[in-house]
Amino acid sequence: MILVVGGLADRVTELVCARLDDCAYPYRLLDLGFYPSGFDVNWRWEDSHPRGYIRGHDWRLDLEELSGVYVRYLGAEGRMPPADVEPPLAPAMYFEYDSGLMALFEDMPCPVVNRLAGGMSNSSKAYQALLVRQCGLRTPRTLISCDPNEVRRFYDECAGEVVYKSVSGVRSIVRRVTRQHLERLPLVRHAPTQVQEFVPGENVRVHTVGDRVFACRVHSDAVDYRYAERDGHGVVMEPTTVPAAVEESCLRLARELDLLLTGIDLKQTPAGDYYCFEVNPSPGFLYYEQQATQPISAALAELLHDGAGARVPESVMPME
Repeated sequence: MILVVGGLADRVTELVCARLDDCAYPYRLLDLGFYPSGFDVNWRWEDSHPRGYIRGHDWRLDLEELSGVYVRYLGAEGRMPPADVEPPLAPAMYFEYDSGLMALFEDMPCPVVNRLAGGMSNSSKAYQALLVRQCGLRTPRTLISCDPNEVRRFYDECAGEVVYKSVSGVRSIVRRVTRQHLERLPLVRHAPTQVQEFVPGENVRVHTVGDRVFACRVHSDAVDYRYAERDGHGVVMEPTTVPAAVEESCLRLARELDLLLTGIDLKQTPAGDYYCFEVNPSPGFLYYEQQATQPISAALAELLHDGAGARVPESVMPME
């Protein structure tokens, strides 16, 4: 039995459930949109593993029955708070509930996509970049600083070919640093700011699912193709392959982080070199599956059903 932990307000979780239905793999949904209302999670430590059960409205699932767990936590906007909870207190309540589930899933003996520890590197892009390089992938020249002079010096050394982005796991829109931005450099004194040398070429998104690799080439003139439309640009995606050494480095990175599912952002330069920007431990792969017609959700379903070594038949196509 598979356990899906998430909310149907999230389209990726909805896709995972639809794929499990399509494959006729039995699963239960712990709907975080309503949790803990209507659910009972009861477990204890025994023989170095959690033992107990999870109960929903009309079902009960013993932890020993699980072949795999898929977890995608919701933000506050996707949840239904209890009527007797003041809105300002709701985020703290959600964090406490989620922390209990995180503690449970961290030491489950079955595959968990993904455990909390594996995604912690995403909270520090500098630390994650160190791990990326240790696994054999290049990273762009980068500066993280609160010193306006250092940022300006970096900008000049890169001949103005510089972008800025979030230094943490909080999503940001990647933008080029312009002359107008230089006038605002004194503001970086208030928070660590990350700037990177702009890497020319084409974006390549790699998803790893267990021991499988799905690479997608992104054709777009946008600096951040995720927001291409708002900048007046288009996006075209197609399945692709990456060199064997790059593929092995991606798999090694996923293993190093103990992540069974990753979204790895690469860029191939005109000279053929590959650079890695970051690793997403909870990727929204729906976008890439639909645009590049890759069976990522099918591979995930197989992994959850059969274990980390599962393979998905090539004939299984993505959900429309």
